[in-house]
Amino acid sequence: MKKPRRAAASADGVQQVATNRKAFHDYFIEDRAEAGLVLTGTEVKSLREGRAQLKDAYVLFRSGEAFLIGAHISAYAAGSWSNHLPERERKLLLHKREIDKWAGAVSTRGVACVPLSLYFKGPRAKAQIALVRGKKLHDKRDAIRDRDLRREADREVRERSR
Repeated sequence: MKKPRRAAASADGVQQVATNRKAFHDYFIEDRAEAGLVLTGTEVKSLREGRAQLKDAYVLFRSGEAFLIGAHISAYAAGSWSNHLPERERKLLLHKREIDKWAGAVSTRGVACVPLSLYFKGPRAKAQIALVRGKKLHDKRDAIRDRDLRREADREVRERSR
């Protein structure tokens, strides 16, 4: 049986669980914030094993509260009847003024709110969320071209320094 990988901890006590790499490709990041997560016990244990995915997740603001929708946290392997649903709505913990500010921006400015990463900060599960604006196809191509040029320049510098 394959042993599950555990999330790696960094020097500052932040244990990265999952990142939404597609968000950086598909969107321009305008603003970021850190939010706490309301989780059940088996969700926390599954997250500690690094079993989460944010690919199609987004944040929904409803009746003065923020919810993480579409985030997949796999069922805990050693859980029994008390296991959680993998894609249930999870409440995000933000200050009221932050929720009002972000909900207003989403409803009026034509931006969306998506999670960028899930991580543990000490014993607490956190999500980094962002206000994002969609990229057009030519913007994505420009980003890929810039990344490739930067990579080639770095390679040239390394080869000349030998």
